[in-house]
Amino acid sequence: MLPFQTVRVPALLTAALLALAACAPQSRPAGPAIRAAAIEPYSPPPQPQRPSLWAWEPPRPPPQPAGPAPAEALTMQDGTRLALRVWAPTGPPRAVVLALHGFGDHGGNSLIEGAPLLNAAGVQVYGYDQRGFGYSSHRGIWPGMDTLVGDARAAAALIAARHPGLPLYLLGESLGASVALLAGTGPLPVRGIILSAPAVMGRRQLPAVVSAAIDGLVWLMPAMAMQASAGGLAASDNRAALERFGRDPLTLREVRLDLVGGVLDGMDAAVAALPQCCTVPTLILTGGQDQVVPTRIARQVLRALPPRADRRILHYPDGWHLLLRDAIRPRVAADIIAWMDDQQAPLAAEMAARAWLR
Repeated sequence: MLPFQTVRVPALLTAALLALAACAPQSRPAGPAIRAAAIEPYSPPPQPQRPSLWAWEPPRPPPQPAGPAPAEALTMQDGTRLALRVWAPTGPPRAVVLALHGFGDHGGNSLIEGAPLLNAAGVQVYGYDQRGFGYSSHRGIWPGMDTLVGDARAAAALIAARHPGLPLYLLGESLGASVALLAGTGPLPVRGIILSAPAVMGRRQLPAVVSAAIDGLVWLMPAMAMQASAGGLAASDNRAALERFGRDPLTLREVRLDLVGGVLDGMDAAVAALPQCCTVPTLILTGGQDQVVPTRIARQVLRALPPRADRRILHYPDGWHLLLRDAIRPRVAADIIAWMDDQQAPLAAEMAARAWLR
């Protein structure tokens, strides 16, 4: 039996190690720098065709992602290309916004309602697909918060160089707001940062049993898929926007557990960095109906912030999580524009926030 065992045991051990390696948590951080970052032409890859129900029918046309097709990409220093979309006003722009989408979303879908409202005030809007989302390679794999923050800083520098002399603002929604606030703890070529429903729900804000359960599942079954949104929770009162998200071929509707764990790490980092955010004036937007980052948690985190003259908090009691897609989006956009024009302008939503934070 000895010759059989000497061959069999290592083979079984090798198979077990390979199986464990396949199930290990995955991440795709930025690679080493091989070139200078740049904005370059881009042709998005085609979407796969849908099979027809009947053999004699031609294949169904492939689903089309929401928003304008990206004609350019932000090419990062490691060669990664991030699809870039632009919403331009009818005349010459007087200001520029660089927008960072939220979890599971992409730069085209997230701005369909909000960008035209900003365009109407002469603001040019850019939105790109963050790594791990949209058209980016390795969609659904967590790149790490440091990589997302590095991309945001590089993107801001590229957009600022494209529009010299125009004020540039960084706008983040949900997870994108967490990325923006972490990027804003260091120097950025922006006039201000706008955090819309920032994802400030880290482990300390969750029940201990929930946090422990997530970490345990990530360790045991990192590749296991789960629904991207918790059942029964609505992100907006805009049903059309929610249905569009559900149809879009680039949005994530099922996610790996290690991606969830990575996002939780990112939210921990954002909560820790928020008191020091940011090096430029900052506007924080919150909704009273938010179920994704529950209002009570946002209130708890924001109440603990030290006062700063250049940080303003706005609250919309009838707003949900996707404020620039909600029914109140014209009011939200008007407040953003008023703040961009005059960062000391009186805003009714700020009075509502003071009452909410008492």
